[in-house]
Formats: sequence, C-alpha cells, structure tokens
Amino acid sequence: MEIRIQGKNLEVTKALQDYARKKAAKISKFFEQEPLEIQVTMSVERERHIVDITVSVNGLLLRGEEKTGDMYASIDGAVNKIERQVHKYKTRINRRLREENRVVLTSPEETEEAPEPKIVRTKRFAIKPMSVTEAVMQMDLLGHDFFVFFNAESEEVNVVYKRRSGDYGLIEPEF
Repeated sequence: MEIRIQGKNLEVTKALQDYARKKAAKISKFFEQEPLEIQVTMSVERERHIVDITVSVNGLLLRGEEKTGDMYASIDGAVNKIERQVHKYKTRINRRLREENRVVLTSPEETEEAPEPKIVRTKRFAIKPMSVTEAVMQMDLLGHDFFVFFNAESEEVNVVYKRRSGDYGLIEPEF
C-alpha cells in the first residue's frame, strides 16, 4: 500500500502526516490484496480545512472530500465518506474486481447491493479538434457542467468540467 500525502497552501506537519497515514490505512481492511494507492491532499481556503482522499485499486477509483474548521476532523470525514462508498457499492465493486481477476473486497458486515444505474439517454456527436479554451467556451455556451472534446494540441479525447469552486478542470486520459 502506497500513501502519498501533500499539502496545498499548507505545510503538512509530522503529526498531520502520521494521523492521515493511520486513518487512510484503515481503508486497506476492505481489500484482500494490496496494490492500493492512496493520495491525501490537504489544503486551507478561507479558514476551511479541506482534505481530499483518492484511493486507486487496480484502476478503480474511490474519492472522499471533507471541508471543516479542523484538519483532523476533515481527515476523519473524508475517510468515512470512502468507507460509506465501499459499503454502499460493495457487491458491485466485488463483481467488477472478480470479473477482472483482481482483488476481492472484504467487509466486516454485509451490505445490500445498490441498484444498477439506469441509462435513460444516449447522445452521439461529432468531435472536432479544438483547444481547451474553445472547449470551455463551448461548454459554457451549452450550459453544461462538462464537455468532451478532441484536444487539437495533445491529439487525444479530453473532458473539461466546471468545479464547485467555479473554476474549471481538465481530464486527460492516461493509458
């Protein structure tokens, strides 16, 4: 298990690192085999202590974010969110990981399977090469929260999206 801890606009103390490692390590109890990668990012914005934890298990991503007035409480909240995700989707995650001959999820208590998502609409559209700036403008013109486009610079399919903060994000695939 690899746990990476980083701070944004914040120097992460040894005590915070130890606490985050201890809490993040609790997530490994749900998986029989390792290759777990856990990324913990701590930041402070407008007196809010924000912790974002991303867990990668052979391509499966789990993410928990918490904002409170205390960094320790934010760490606890983010870990709890990931644990709730694991409990809620335990059966579906197990099935996916088993089908791919990967790790098997373990859990102290059984949980019900969440209902399968229902796809109610499929869209098809032509993708034309454009810059990231053009894609953001197109997304705003359409009034959407995300936009899929062919990045003329990288020559790959990318996604731009609007973040809760009002800023934008770019998703670039990594193969």
